[in-house]
Amino acid sequence: MERGRYIAFEGAEGCGKSTHAARLAAELGAVLTRETGGTAIGARIRAILHDTDVTDLTDRAEALLTAADRAQHLDEVVRPALAAGRHVVSDRSVHSTLAYQGHGRGLDVDDLRRINAWAIADTWPELVLFLDVDPAVQTARMRHRELDRFERESEAFHVRVRDGFATMAAADPAHWVTVDANGTLDDVSTAVRRAVHDRLGI
Repeated sequence: MERGRYIAFEGAEGCGKSTHAARLAAELGAVLTRETGGTAIGARIRAILHDTDVTDLTDRAEALLTAADRAQHLDEVVRPALAAGRHVVSDRSVHSTLAYQGHGRGLDVDDLRRINAWAIADTWPELVLFLDVDPAVQTARMRHRELDRFERESEAFHVRVRDGFATMAAADPAHWVTVDANGTLDDVSTAVRRAVHDRLGI
């Protein structure tokens, strides 16, 4: 039995990750999941992380909570599916911690990488699709949403996060593909599908 392929969508708030992850998973017949909150335990962790009433969570505690969610997620969902020959499409992955808690919050990215490599037992996504969206488009998409704790962060924070994703994509072109997410839903889906086929042959 061939092992499944692990694909993650990354990007700033409002880039369309959830929509395109669901579309791709349906086309591939893949397991669709997300971080944070891809397990029952993870959903409880996510509730803390995204709760706008949580105002005193320290940056290190936030990073450790995301790592705990990820450890449970990889053990419970991702690795069993891959071992069973199922493809996995995840709305966010370990790279979000490097972007949000590293580039966004200013924690040491190398420390975060070591902590999370241990949490995921070095099971990194085989392909990362970075949906890059212009700030003006992002703002327009977010305008009519009820914003969670991360979405309410400052514009400067979101710029740092986006720059963090772009930096990771540029540094690792063998595993990352940057997709222009400013276009129509169908245009972005076509670009995503092309990238997955070209890189993974599926």
